Amino acid sequence: MRIFVAMDDTDNLNSRGTGRLARDTAEAIMKEFHVDGITRHQLYVHEDIPFTSHNSCAVIHVEAREVDDKEWLFETAKECMLNDFIEGSDPGLAVACSDEVVPPLIAFGRDAQRVVLNQEKARGLAKNLGIRLEGLGGTEDGVIGTMAGLGLARGGNDGRYLLCGRIRELMGPAEVEDFINAGVDAVYTIDGHELSEGHIIVEEDKFAKACPVDGRKIIFVENIDGQYHAVKRG
Repeated sequence: MRIFVAMDDTDNLNSRGTGRLARDTAEAIMKEFHVDGITRHQLYVHEDIPFTSHNSCAVIHVEAREVDDKEWLFETAKECMLNDFIEGSDPGLAVACSDEVVPPLIAFGRDAQRVVLNQEKARGLAKNLGIRLEGLGGTEDGVIGTMAGLGLARGGNDGRYLLCGRIRELMGPAEVEDFINAGVDAVYTIDGHELSEGHIIVEEDKFAKACPVDGRKIIFVENIDGQYHAVKRG
């Protein structure tokens, strides 16, 4: 059973980002459950929307055993977030099973990437769908991006992975086989060719950013002067 743990607006300009907190939270969750990955989703950047740097949210993808595991996941994530609360942040947290993320919530996620939304819409949607949503400090505006994250993660074709198998251990260039063994499903060129072998150039001290595509973890590369370079998308 796939359960999504979504969080947003957990940082300020002088603190670590939401992605780092999501990875720390995932470590706590891994003590009880398998974490399939963490995705980052870009939201709308607009002068009427307060955000720290890029206005993105993070979603932890958990393989759970039963519906009741949602409560443990929520309380564990909540504890991690409150223990690391940053003044000036406005965090939100939501947890939902895959089958609870229905079309209206997926549409809400897409809307959050192109228009200004408000807490009332996010909270109303959560109430109607029976999804547990909480603001954990500040203005609690993070509830908007949190709900959007659930919809975008469930859609399976948005954002990029902050955590995906052991891919963060591959810092710098590596072979296609290394990425597959680390947990990526496939490597594709941006013009549509799947690579079964080859050397991939990745920026030094960086890791390749896989993207979710129809439920698969894909690394995209571009051929530049006969060499394949990892491309960051999402």
